Amino acid sequence: MFLSADLLDRIHSRADEVDKNNVFPDEDLKELKDAGYLTAYVPKEYGGGGLTTEEICVEQTRLAQAAPSTALAINMHQIIVGLGRHLVANGMDSGKQILEGAMAGDVFAFGISEPGNDLVLFGSISEARPDGEGGYSFHGLKVFTSLSPVWTKLMTFARDDTGEDGPHSVFAILNREDGGFTIKDDWDTLGMRGTQSNSTLLEGAHAPASQVLQRVAPGPSYEPVIFGIFAYFEVFLGATYLGIGNRAIEVAAEKVKTRKSVLHQDVYANDPDIRWRLSGAALRMNSATAEITLLARDLDEGRDRGALWYPQLSAGKNAAAEASLYAVDQAIRSSGGSSYSNSNELSRLHRDVLAGLFQPSDQESLHGSWANVVLGPIEEKD
Repeated sequence: MFLSADLLDRIHSRADEVDKNNVFPDEDLKELKDAGYLTAYVPKEYGGGGLTTEEICVEQTRLAQAAPSTALAINMHQIIVGLGRHLVANGMDSGKQILEGAMAGDVFAFGISEPGNDLVLFGSISEARPDGEGGYSFHGLKVFTSLSPVWTKLMTFARDDTGEDGPHSVFAILNREDGGFTIKDDWDTLGMRGTQSNSTLLEGAHAPASQVLQRVAPGPSYEPVIFGIFAYFEVFLGATYLGIGNRAIEVAAEKVKTRKSVLHQDVYANDPDIRWRLSGAALRMNSATAEITLLARDLDEGRDRGALWYPQLSAGKNAAAEASLYAVDQAIRSSGGSSYSNSNELSRLHRDVLAGLFQPSDQESLHGSWANVVLGPIEEKD
């Protein structure tokens, strides 16, 4: 394992205060940096740790068991590193700046989501204005920008309508030090509070040609920048949510071994109904873990799933998020009324796991894509 048990214990010890105070976990970030975790996924030829996608998934799950919001925030950095790896592997030199930046100490954030835009990655309502030299200035509002207090580089995209070849999505890296944006102090949420995913208003933030990753037609495609973002987002997000479900089962298992039934004069760990609840939760987590592991392994090995890649990546993320939501629910039911207290870890895990309902791909998008797989597209009536 890359992250030591002692490090994870320290991160876990701070999780409640981070949540209670609605602040960014600066100490966690420092320790993770010092441990080399922000460069662990960078290939060895660039000086990084060279961990595989499957190995990062394992570490993300372990980190989320310690502190879900810390894991979800760091997750965004790892997604961008994954994108850099994918671009380079597909012969695109634009990805090198990500890998080299990570080795130089940069923290990468993810500026894709926009209010009310259910196209998400497949089309932006923000504006990319060309500077005439191959670069762009970006204008628009991005939401759920995790790591907002600390990022040094923001990967974002917007729509360029000026080209003779029609509208295109422009993906680029922005430098924090160059300005041209405002970060709003608007992260006051039910859970995942430590991510500090404040909204980011792009007000002409500029990326020169050297920082443009790719310009592609809107919509789903296997263009490296599109597939790279989608694939690593779904897999690492799923791996992160697995940690919440695993931790909920751990907490509940500890509780029922000491929680005693007055009626039966025995601990609840011996109650067949409680055993059924927690074993059922563990079974769901086992299946979801296998799904995420296989997706990660196939990404590492470059296997071709053809047209099923997108729906299966979405299915993996959803399986992990839904299994973890189920596990937290069963853990709370098994642990009794004490879990309803704000001071109980299960209460925080319940709030944190709900974020998985909103992050792409959501249930509606998932079922829509699988309906197309099973039934084909909806036929238009004459």
